[in-house]
Amino acid sequence: MARKQYRVEIKYEWCKSCGICYHVCPTKTIINKELGKPVVLDHSKCIGCLVCENLCPDFAINIVEMKQETDTKSDDKKAKVGVENA
Repeated sequence: MARKQYRVEIKYEWCKSCGICYHVCPTKTIINKELGKPVVLDHSKCIGCLVCENLCPDFAINIVEMKQETDTKSDDKKAKVGVENA
C-alpha cells in the first residue's frame, strides 16, 4: 500500500506570519521565508500530523489528503474474472 500524500494549503490573506507552523512542523515541510512568511517547497514531506493546522491561531492552514489514483482497468479485469469463474 502506498504512503498517503498530503498537501499543505496556506491562506496567506489570513496568515499574520507568527511562525508557529514552521516551528512545530516535525518534517520541516513548512519553512520560514522572508519576513517570517511560511512557505512549502515540497509537499511530499508532509506526513499529515495536523500539528500546524491545529496550532495556527488564524486558521490559515489546511492539510488536505491527496486522492490516490487507482488502476480501474485492473479492478475491472478482476471483476470480470470473478464473474467468469462463478
